[in-house]
Amino acid sequence: MDFCFVHAADLHLDTPYEGVGAASPEVAAALREASLDAFDDLVRLTLDRKAAFLVLAGDIYDGAERGVRAQLRFLAGLRRLSEAGIAAFVVHGNHDPVGGWPGLREWPAGVRIFGSEQMEVATVERHGEVLARVHGISYGRREVTENLALGFHPEAGPGFKVAVLHANVGGDPAHGSYSPCALADLTSADFDYWALGHIHQHAVLHEGRPWVVYPGATQGRSLKPSERGAKGACVVHVEGGSVREVEAVAVDRVRFAGLEVDVAESDDIGGLRARLQAEAERLRGMADGRGMVVRAVVRGRGGVHADLRCGGGVDGLLRDLRDEYEGERPFLWLESIRDETRAEISLDVIRARDDFSAAFVRRVDDLLAEDGGPEGLVAALLAGGTPPKVSSAAPTFSVGEATQILEEARAIALDLLEEQADTCA
Repeated sequence: MDFCFVHAADLHLDTPYEGVGAASPEVAAALREASLDAFDDLVRLTLDRKAAFLVLAGDIYDGAERGVRAQLRFLAGLRRLSEAGIAAFVVHGNHDPVGGWPGLREWPAGVRIFGSEQMEVATVERHGEVLARVHGISYGRREVTENLALGFHPEAGPGFKVAVLHANVGGDPAHGSYSPCALADLTSADFDYWALGHIHQHAVLHEGRPWVVYPGATQGRSLKPSERGAKGACVVHVEGGSVREVEAVAVDRVRFAGLEVDVAESDDIGGLRARLQAEAERLRGMADGRGMVVRAVVRGRGGVHADLRCGGGVDGLLRDLRDEYEGERPFLWLESIRDETRAEISLDVIRARDDFSAAFVRRVDDLLAEDGGPEGLVAALLAGGTPPKVSSAAPTFSVGEATQILEEARAIALDLLEEQADTCA
Protein backbone atom coordinates (compact mmCIF):
# COMPACT_ATOMS: atom_id res chain seq x y z
CA MET A 1 0.00 0.00 0.00
CA ASP A 2 1.18 3.52 -0.81
CA PHE A 3 1.22 6.10 1.96
CA CYS A 4 3.15 9.01 3.41
CA PHE A 5 4.35 9.86 6.88
CA VAL A 6 5.82 12.99 8.45
CA HIS A 7 9.24 13.07 10.10
CA ALA A 8 10.16 15.96 12.40
CA ALA A 9 12.61 16.56 15.25
CA ASP A 10 14.05 19.22 17.54
CA LEU A 11 10.85 21.12 18.25
CA HIS A 12 12.31 22.72 21.41
CA LEU A 13 8.84 23.79 22.45
CA ASP A 14 8.67 27.07 24.38
CA THR A 15 12.36 27.79 23.81
CA PRO A 16 13.27 31.07 25.56
CA TYR A 17 15.25 32.91 22.82
CA GLU A 18 17.18 34.78 25.49
CA GLY A 19 18.39 38.20 24.39
CA VAL A 20 17.34 38.01 20.74
CA GLY A 21 14.29 40.21 21.03
CA ALA A 22 15.32 42.31 24.03
CA ALA A 23 15.17 45.61 22.11
CA SER A 24 11.79 44.97 20.49
CA PRO A 25 8.70 43.86 22.45
CA GLU A 26 6.99 42.85 19.19
CA VAL A 27 9.82 40.57 18.16
CA ALA A 28 10.13 39.14 21.67
CA ALA A 29 6.41 38.30 21.67
CA ALA A 30 6.62 36.63 18.25
CA LEU A 31 9.62 34.56 19.33
CA ARG A 32 7.90 33.42 22.51
CA GLU A 33 5.16 31.86 20.38
CA ALA A 34 7.24 30.75 17.39
CA SER A 35 8.16 27.21 18.46
CA LEU A 36 4.60 26.48 19.60
CA ASP A 37 3.06 27.94 16.46
CA ALA A 38 5.49 25.93 14.33
CA PHE A 39 4.31 22.77 16.09
CA ASP A 40 0.71 23.71 15.32
CA ASP A 41 1.68 24.03 11.66
CA LEU A 42 3.43 20.65 11.84
CA VAL A 43 0.21 19.08 13.08
CA ARG A 44 -1.72 20.87 10.36
CA LEU A 45 0.73 19.60 7.72
CA THR A 46 0.31 16.03 8.99
CA LEU A 47 -3.47 16.34 8.80
CA ASP A 48 -3.50 18.04 5.40
CA ARG A 49 -1.30 15.36 3.86
CA LYS A 50 -3.44 12.61 5.41
CA ALA A 51 -0.25 11.04 6.70
CA ALA A 52 -0.35 7.52 8.07
CA PHE A 53 1.70 8.60 11.09
CA LEU A 54 4.00 11.25 12.56
CA VAL A 55 7.52 10.50 13.82
CA LEU A 56 9.20 12.89 16.28
CA ALA A 57 12.92 12.16 16.73
CA GLY A 58 13.79 13.85 20.00
CA ASP A 59 14.19 17.20 21.75
CA ILE A 60 10.47 17.84 21.87
CA TYR A 61 11.08 20.22 24.75
CA ASP A 62 13.90 22.67 25.36
CA GLY A 63 14.90 21.20 28.72
CA ALA A 64 14.32 18.36 31.16
CA GLU A 65 12.16 20.67 33.29
CA ARG A 66 9.63 21.23 30.51
CA GLY A 67 7.13 24.01 31.00
CA VAL A 68 3.44 23.36 31.50
CA ARG A 69 2.55 25.54 28.50
CA ALA A 70 4.76 23.48 26.19
CA GLN A 71 3.39 20.16 27.48
CA LEU A 72 -0.23 21.21 27.12
CA ARG A 73 0.35 22.51 23.58
CA PHE A 74 2.06 19.23 22.68
CA LEU A 75 -0.83 17.24 24.15
CA ALA A 76 -3.41 19.28 22.23
CA GLY A 77 -1.63 18.68 18.93
CA LEU A 78 -1.31 14.94 19.46
CA ARG A 79 -4.98 14.79 20.46
CA ARG A 80 -5.94 16.37 17.13
CA LEU A 81 -3.93 13.72 15.29
CA SER A 82 -5.39 10.90 17.36
CA GLU A 83 -8.94 12.09 16.68
CA ALA A 84 -8.09 11.94 12.95
CA GLY A 85 -6.78 8.38 13.27
CA ILE A 86 -3.13 9.39 12.80
CA ALA A 87 -0.57 7.69 15.04
CA ALA A 88 2.35 9.56 16.59
CA PHE A 89 5.67 8.02 17.64
CA VAL A 90 7.93 9.99 19.99
CA VAL A 91 11.48 9.57 21.28
CA HIS A 92 13.16 11.93 23.71
CA GLY A 93 16.66 13.33 23.19
CA ASN A 94 19.43 14.99 25.15
CA HIS A 95 17.43 18.15 25.88
CA ASP A 96 14.37 16.32 27.17
CA PRO A 97 15.36 12.87 28.50
CA VAL A 98 12.54 10.74 29.89
CA GLY A 99 13.93 11.26 33.38
CA GLY A 100 12.74 14.89 33.32
CA TRP A 101 9.65 16.12 35.16
CA PRO A 102 6.52 14.77 33.44
CA GLY A 103 3.46 16.96 33.93
CA LEU A 104 1.50 14.56 31.72
CA ARG A 105 1.10 10.84 32.25
CA GLU A 106 -1.87 10.02 30.03
CA TRP A 107 -1.75 10.32 26.25
CA PRO A 108 -4.33 10.01 23.48
CA ALA A 109 -4.86 6.67 21.74
CA GLY A 110 -2.33 6.15 18.97
CA VAL A 111 0.48 8.01 20.75
CA ARG A 112 3.55 5.89 21.52
CA ILE A 113 6.40 7.32 23.55
CA PHE A 114 9.37 4.98 23.39
CA GLY A 115 11.20 4.03 26.57
CA SER A 116 14.92 4.34 27.28
CA GLU A 117 15.92 0.83 28.35
CA GLN A 118 16.13 -0.75 24.91
CA MET A 119 14.86 -0.38 21.36
CA GLU A 120 11.09 -0.82 21.16
CA VAL A 121 8.82 -1.56 18.21
CA ALA A 122 5.32 -0.37 17.34
CA THR A 123 3.22 -1.26 14.30
CA VAL A 124 0.97 0.82 12.09
CA GLU A 125 -1.92 -1.04 10.50
CA ARG A 126 -4.32 -0.15 7.73
CA HIS A 127 -7.30 -2.31 6.73
CA GLY A 128 -6.00 -5.12 8.89
CA GLU A 129 -2.56 -5.20 7.29
CA VAL A 130 0.76 -4.02 8.74
CA LEU A 131 1.70 -0.81 6.98
CA ALA A 132 4.89 0.00 8.90
CA ARG A 133 6.99 -1.03 11.87
CA VAL A 134 8.47 1.87 13.81
CA HIS A 135 11.52 1.21 16.01
CA GLY A 136 12.83 3.70 18.55
CA ILE A 137 14.55 4.43 21.85
CA SER A 138 14.54 7.53 24.07
CA TYR A 139 17.34 9.04 26.11
CA GLY A 140 17.05 8.15 29.79
CA ARG A 141 19.53 10.89 30.69
CA ARG A 142 21.07 13.87 28.96
CA GLU A 143 24.63 12.56 28.62
CA VAL A 144 24.15 9.57 26.33
CA THR A 145 27.58 8.85 24.87
CA GLU A 146 27.13 5.24 23.81
CA ASN A 147 26.28 4.30 20.23
CA LEU A 148 22.56 3.51 20.45
CA ALA A 149 22.43 2.69 16.74
CA LEU A 150 24.17 -0.62 17.40
CA GLY A 151 21.14 -1.77 19.37
CA PHE A 152 18.73 -1.33 16.44
CA HIS A 153 17.54 -4.50 14.70
CA PRO A 154 14.40 -4.53 12.54
CA GLU A 155 11.54 -6.71 13.69
CA ALA A 156 10.79 -9.51 11.27
CA GLY A 157 7.59 -9.41 9.30
CA PRO A 158 5.85 -7.30 6.68
CA GLY A 159 5.73 -3.51 6.66
CA PHE A 160 7.94 -0.52 5.91
CA LYS A 161 10.67 -0.43 8.54
CA VAL A 162 11.46 2.91 10.24
CA ALA A 163 14.18 3.52 12.85
CA VAL A 164 13.88 6.63 15.04
CA LEU A 165 17.09 7.86 16.66
CA HIS A 166 18.39 11.08 18.19
CA ALA A 167 22.11 11.01 17.41
CA ASN A 168 25.16 12.72 16.01
CA VAL A 169 26.01 10.79 12.86
CA GLY A 170 29.54 11.27 11.58
CA GLY A 171 30.71 13.48 14.45
CA ASP A 172 29.28 16.85 13.40
CA PRO A 173 31.45 19.27 15.45
CA ALA A 174 28.74 21.95 15.51
CA HIS A 175 26.55 19.76 17.74
CA GLY A 176 27.08 17.81 20.94
CA SER A 177 28.42 14.28 20.60
CA TYR A 178 25.29 12.52 21.86
CA SER A 179 24.87 8.89 20.84
CA PRO A 180 27.69 9.25 18.29
CA CYS A 181 27.67 6.78 15.42
CA ALA A 182 28.99 6.31 11.91
CA LEU A 183 26.85 6.39 8.80
CA ALA A 184 27.92 2.80 8.12
CA ASP A 185 26.26 1.77 11.40
CA LEU A 186 22.96 2.89 9.90
CA THR A 187 23.33 1.80 6.31
CA SER A 188 24.37 -1.72 7.32
CA ALA A 189 21.15 -2.29 9.27
CA ASP A 190 18.14 -3.68 7.45
CA PHE A 191 15.85 -0.64 7.67
CA ASP A 192 14.03 1.32 4.98
CA TYR A 193 14.31 4.75 6.64
CA TRP A 194 16.28 6.24 9.51
CA ALA A 195 14.35 9.13 11.07
CA LEU A 196 17.07 11.11 12.81
CA GLY A 197 17.09 14.05 15.19
CA HIS A 198 19.67 16.33 16.86
CA ILE A 199 21.16 18.24 13.89
CA HIS A 200 19.13 21.39 13.26
CA GLN A 201 19.76 21.61 9.51
CA HIS A 202 17.92 19.44 7.01
CA ALA A 203 20.24 16.85 5.49
CA VAL A 204 19.88 13.63 3.55
CA LEU A 205 22.90 11.55 4.54
CA HIS A 206 22.02 8.55 2.37
CA GLU A 207 19.55 8.05 -0.48
CA GLY A 208 18.11 4.67 -1.35
CA ARG A 209 17.53 1.86 1.07
CA PRO A 210 18.00 2.87 3.76
CA TRP A 211 17.27 6.55 3.53
CA VAL A 212 19.08 8.38 6.34
CA VAL A 213 17.56 11.81 6.99
CA TYR A 214 17.76 14.73 9.37
CA PRO A 215 14.64 16.92 8.95
CA GLY A 216 16.25 19.82 10.82
CA ALA A 217 14.54 21.78 13.56
CA THR A 218 10.95 22.94 13.14
CA GLN A 219 11.83 26.50 14.20
CA GLY A 220 15.13 28.38 14.21
CA ARG A 221 16.31 29.40 17.66
CA SER A 222 19.05 32.00 17.13
CA LEU A 223 21.35 33.66 14.61
CA LYS A 224 23.89 30.83 14.72
CA PRO A 225 24.57 29.55 11.18
CA SER A 226 22.90 26.20 11.95
CA GLU A 227 19.71 27.99 13.03
CA ARG A 228 19.36 30.21 9.96
CA GLY A 229 17.20 29.63 6.92
CA ALA A 230 14.03 27.62 6.40
CA LYS A 231 13.13 25.11 9.12
CA GLY A 232 10.52 22.42 9.02
CA ALA A 233 9.78 18.74 8.56
CA CYS A 234 9.96 15.99 5.95
CA VAL A 235 7.01 14.38 4.25
CA VAL A 236 8.17 10.89 3.26
CA HIS A 237 6.29 9.39 0.29
CA VAL A 238 6.31 5.59 0.16
CA GLU A 239 5.23 3.70 -2.95
CA GLY A 240 5.49 -0.03 -3.51
CA GLY A 241 7.34 -0.47 -0.23
CA SER A 242 10.11 2.01 -1.12
CA VAL A 243 10.68 5.72 -0.58
CA ARG A 244 9.76 7.65 -3.70
CA GLU A 245 10.50 11.12 -2.34
CA VAL A 246 11.56 12.92 0.83
CA GLU A 247 9.89 16.33 0.65
CA ALA A 248 11.17 19.11 2.91
CA VAL A 249 8.34 21.43 4.01
CA ALA A 250 8.89 24.62 6.02
CA VAL A 251 6.75 25.12 9.14
CA ASP A 252 8.77 27.83 10.89
CA ARG A 253 7.05 31.07 11.94
CA VAL A 254 10.10 33.33 12.38
CA ARG A 255 13.14 33.03 10.15
CA PHE A 256 16.70 33.89 11.13
CA ALA A 257 19.10 35.07 8.43
CA GLY A 258 22.38 36.81 7.83
CA LEU A 259 23.47 39.18 5.07
CA GLU A 260 26.80 40.61 3.95
CA VAL A 261 27.57 43.78 2.03
CA ASP A 262 30.93 44.85 0.57
CA VAL A 263 31.55 48.56 1.16
CA ALA A 264 33.77 48.75 -1.93
CA GLU A 265 30.54 49.08 -3.94
CA SER A 266 29.22 52.04 -1.89
CA ASP A 267 30.39 55.65 -2.25
CA ASP A 268 29.00 56.85 1.06
CA ILE A 269 26.76 55.98 4.01
CA GLY A 270 23.64 56.58 1.94
CA GLY A 271 24.77 54.10 -0.68
CA LEU A 272 25.64 51.53 1.98
CA ARG A 273 22.23 51.95 3.60
CA ALA A 274 20.52 51.40 0.25
CA ARG A 275 22.47 48.19 -0.34
CA LEU A 276 21.71 46.89 3.17
CA GLN A 277 18.02 47.55 2.67
CA ALA A 278 18.03 45.90 -0.76
CA GLU A 279 19.65 42.76 0.67
CA ALA A 280 17.18 42.72 3.58
CA GLU A 281 14.27 42.98 1.14
CA ARG A 282 15.70 40.14 -0.94
CA LEU A 283 15.78 37.90 2.12
CA ARG A 284 12.30 39.02 3.08
CA GLY A 285 10.99 38.01 -0.32
CA MET A 286 12.30 34.48 0.26
CA ALA A 287 10.61 34.11 3.66
CA ASP A 288 7.05 33.62 2.34
CA GLY A 289 5.42 36.11 4.70
CA ARG A 290 7.30 35.13 7.86
CA GLY A 291 8.77 37.53 10.36
CA MET A 292 12.54 37.82 10.11
CA VAL A 293 15.46 38.45 12.43
CA VAL A 294 18.55 39.51 10.45
CA ARG A 295 22.19 40.09 11.33
CA ALA A 296 24.15 42.22 8.85
CA VAL A 297 27.91 42.25 8.31
CA VAL A 298 29.67 44.95 6.30
CA ARG A 299 33.08 44.02 4.92
CA GLY A 300 35.68 45.15 2.42
CA ARG A 301 37.78 48.25 1.87
CA GLY A 302 36.51 51.68 0.96
CA GLY A 303 36.01 55.26 2.03
CA VAL A 304 32.87 54.26 3.92
CA HIS A 305 35.13 52.57 6.49
CA ALA A 306 36.06 55.97 7.94
CA ASP A 307 32.45 57.21 7.69
CA LEU A 308 31.27 54.33 9.88
CA ARG A 309 33.46 55.66 12.69
CA CYS A 310 31.98 59.14 12.64
CA GLY A 311 28.72 60.65 13.82
CA GLY A 312 27.40 57.54 15.52
CA GLY A 313 28.39 55.43 12.50
CA VAL A 314 27.15 51.85 12.72
CA ASP A 315 24.79 52.50 15.64
CA GLY A 316 23.13 55.36 13.78
CA LEU A 317 22.78 53.29 10.63
CA LEU A 318 21.23 50.43 12.63
CA ARG A 319 18.70 52.71 14.33
CA ASP A 320 17.75 54.30 11.03
CA LEU A 321 17.08 50.94 9.37
CA ARG A 322 15.09 49.72 12.38
CA ASP A 323 12.95 52.86 12.10
CA GLU A 324 12.41 52.03 8.41
CA TYR A 325 10.79 48.70 9.29
CA GLU A 326 9.00 49.70 12.49
CA GLY A 327 5.35 48.67 12.47
CA GLU A 328 5.56 46.65 9.23
CA ARG A 329 3.90 43.24 8.92
CA PRO A 330 5.48 40.78 8.69
CA PHE A 331 8.22 42.28 10.82
CA LEU A 332 11.87 42.52 9.88
CA TRP A 333 14.11 43.07 12.89
CA LEU A 334 17.71 44.01 12.18
CA GLU A 335 19.48 42.50 15.18
CA SER A 336 22.84 44.18 14.55
CA ILE A 337 25.26 45.52 11.95
CA ARG A 338 28.79 44.23 12.43
CA ASP A 339 31.52 46.43 11.03
CA GLU A 340 34.38 44.36 9.61
CA THR A 341 35.49 46.96 7.07
CA ARG A 342 39.04 48.18 6.48
CA ALA A 343 40.47 51.46 5.25
CA GLU A 344 41.46 51.88 1.63
CA ILE A 345 45.19 51.35 1.24
CA SER A 346 47.26 52.57 -1.70
CA LEU A 347 50.86 51.48 -1.34
CA ASP A 348 52.00 54.07 -3.87
CA VAL A 349 50.30 56.88 -1.97
CA ILE A 350 51.78 55.68 1.34
CA ARG A 351 55.30 55.34 -0.13
CA ALA A 352 55.16 58.99 -1.23
CA ARG A 353 54.43 60.18 2.30
CA ASP A 354 56.92 61.09 4.97
CA ASP A 355 55.61 59.22 8.01
CA PHE A 356 55.98 55.95 9.87
CA SER A 357 53.67 54.01 7.52
CA ALA A 358 55.75 55.11 4.53
CA ALA A 359 58.97 54.05 6.26
CA PHE A 360 57.41 50.70 7.11
CA VAL A 361 56.33 50.03 3.50
CA ARG A 362 59.76 50.96 2.14
CA ARG A 363 61.44 48.66 4.67
CA VAL A 364 59.26 45.75 3.57
CA ASP A 365 60.12 46.57 -0.05
CA ASP A 366 63.82 46.35 0.84
CA LEU A 367 63.41 43.04 2.68
CA LEU A 368 61.60 41.51 -0.27
CA ALA A 369 64.44 42.55 -2.55
CA GLU A 370 67.17 40.97 -0.42
CA ASP A 371 68.79 37.62 -1.13
CA GLY A 372 66.31 34.78 -0.73
CA GLY A 373 63.41 37.05 -1.54
CA PRO A 374 60.05 36.55 0.19
CA GLU A 375 60.59 32.81 0.59
CA GLY A 376 63.82 33.29 2.51
CA LEU A 377 62.40 36.08 4.64
CA VAL A 378 59.32 34.15 5.74
CA ALA A 379 61.34 31.01 6.46
CA ALA A 380 63.80 33.04 8.52
CA LEU A 381 61.09 34.73 10.56
CA LEU A 382 59.34 31.44 11.30
CA ALA A 383 62.65 29.80 12.23
CA GLY A 384 63.56 32.65 14.58
CA GLY A 385 66.63 33.63 12.55
CA THR A 386 67.48 36.72 10.54
CA PRO A 387 68.13 36.92 6.79
CA PRO A 388 70.18 35.66 5.12
CA LYS A 389 71.18 33.12 7.82
CA VAL A 390 68.21 30.81 7.53
CA SER A 391 68.10 27.69 9.70
CA SER A 392 68.31 24.47 7.72
CA ALA A 393 65.27 23.28 9.70
CA ALA A 394 63.16 26.23 8.58
CA PRO A 395 59.91 25.50 6.73
CA THR A 396 60.00 25.83 2.96
CA PHE A 397 57.55 27.80 0.89
CA SER A 398 56.95 28.41 -2.75
CA VAL A 399 57.60 31.96 -3.87
CA GLY A 400 53.85 32.47 -4.36
CA GLU A 401 52.97 31.20 -0.87
CA ALA A 402 55.66 33.28 0.78
CA THR A 403 54.66 36.41 -1.11
CA GLN A 404 51.02 35.93 -0.08
CA ILE A 405 52.01 35.56 3.59
CA LEU A 406 54.05 38.74 3.49
CA GLU A 407 51.37 40.71 1.67
CA GLU A 408 48.77 39.66 4.22
CA ALA A 409 51.11 40.56 7.10
CA ARG A 410 51.83 43.96 5.52
CA ALA A 411 48.10 44.60 5.09
CA ILE A 412 47.36 43.74 8.73
CA ALA A 413 50.13 46.04 9.95
CA LEU A 414 48.99 48.90 7.71
CA ASP A 415 45.39 48.45 8.87
CA LEU A 416 46.54 48.98 12.44
CA LEU A 417 48.76 51.94 11.55
CA GLU A 418 46.30 53.70 9.27
CA GLU A 419 43.42 53.11 11.70
CA GLN A 420 45.09 55.52 14.08
CA ALA A 421 45.10 58.14 11.32
CA ASP A 422 41.36 57.95 10.66
CA THR A 423 39.66 61.21 11.66
CA CYS A 424 36.22 62.65 11.22
CA ALA A 425 36.52 65.81 9.12
